Amino acid sequence: MRIIHTADWHLGQSFHGQERHEEHRAFLDWLVDILAERQVDALLVAGDVFDVVNPSLRAQELLYDFIVRVHQRCPDLTIALIAGNHDSGSRIELPAPLMQHLRTHALGRVRFVDDGALDSDRLLVPLRDAQGEVRAWCLALPFLRPAEITGRGRQSRQAADAAEEETNAGDDYVASVERVHRELIAAAREKREPGQALIAMSHAHLRGATVSEASERPIVIGGEESLSASLFPEDIDYVALGHLHRAQRVGDERIRYSGSPLPLDFSEVDYPHQVLMADFADGALAHVEPISVPRAVAMRRLGPAPLEEILGAIEALPARDGAGPVERWDWLEINVRLDAPMPELRSRIEQALGDRAVRLLRLKRELPVTESQAPGRGERLEDIGPRELFSRTWKERWGEAPDDSVIADFDWLCQRVQDADADDQSADGQDQGAAEGSTQP
Repeated sequence: MRIIHTADWHLGQSFHGQERHEEHRAFLDWLVDILAERQVDALLVAGDVFDVVNPSLRAQELLYDFIVRVHQRCPDLTIALIAGNHDSGSRIELPAPLMQHLRTHALGRVRFVDDGALDSDRLLVPLRDAQGEVRAWCLALPFLRPAEITGRGRQSRQAADAAEEETNAGDDYVASVERVHRELIAAAREKREPGQALIAMSHAHLRGATVSEASERPIVIGGEESLSASLFPEDIDYVALGHLHRAQRVGDERIRYSGSPLPLDFSEVDYPHQVLMADFADGALAHVEPISVPRAVAMRRLGPAPLEEILGAIEALPARDGAGPVERWDWLEINVRLDAPMPELRSRIEQALGDRAVRLLRLKRELPVTESQAPGRGERLEDIGPRELFSRTWKERWGEAPDDSVIADFDWLCQRVQDADADDQSADGQDQGAAEGSTQP
């Protein structure tokens, strides 16, 4: 059996205020062709399908059109996709009954039965070969939000070991994540028959994995999100991970982040952007091959360098004549080193770019730092982050940095706000959809 593993599509992403619809459409067109040409049996999408919990109609159309086209080209192929931390679990699951007719399984949230046990059956997706035989079970585990899983063990799991509960009491989120994984793996082992593989799909941050410079939102605010690769024992033949945008292995060959198919920030320009093709034989992983994703739109970074050097580099950029539609012009970031402030810098740069087939997204300035300048001078709020801003404000007010307990309380409050915002936006999106539907004749 053969699968393609991908993640972190971030459909509908606004890139410095510009939409990337053309790039996402080109990627999905390419992926449809790859699935057909490589005779793939299953496609696994490991979360962050959309960039925000309330995606635009255009972004949703991209996904649903892709699913229909895959089913037309590859009617026997199974798609399994899960919600990531950028997604609304409710929105991902909303069209699930319709998508099942297209051999697509959409999992957005975990559920629990009356005794507190995980509802495992709905998270176990059978993956079939071209002859219709089940060759693997996909343990499709959507992003686990703290509000959905914490506290469950202490309140309702009678069979939980008391010593384990006491040990994990100070780290309830991590303990709850581990418990969910154990229960799902145990259920998968019961279903597994000889010759069938177990493939775990999860949206998580594993300890030791390399994080992107700038574009990854903390999966759980604070340090709690880092999980151990020991969550996935040796009898899990392959682990398809999402969340981290850099393609990488964690520990061994079978535990993989596919990485994002597109660079989501200029800091990711040099990452390998790919999908992973994994082959299985006799119920075990046989081979993993990365397949590079062609870039429909290039990203360019000029600098940091003096202005004259930047202007010379601009002259070497491609001209607009014969460059094709604007939607395919390169994205551009420029970082200029200056000896003194230059109010006319932007106008000079824009004038130089007048006949170049590029789209300037970001113009940065580097000025000499003097001893009289306060640390952080010239920083942008978006680059500091809420925790660092809180720490600086606390230190300015009280004369010393906040201790670990204060930071932990701040992280807890931020997480509550983030989860509430996700739920509110999801509900608003569903209400809006209902209102739009009510206006139809």
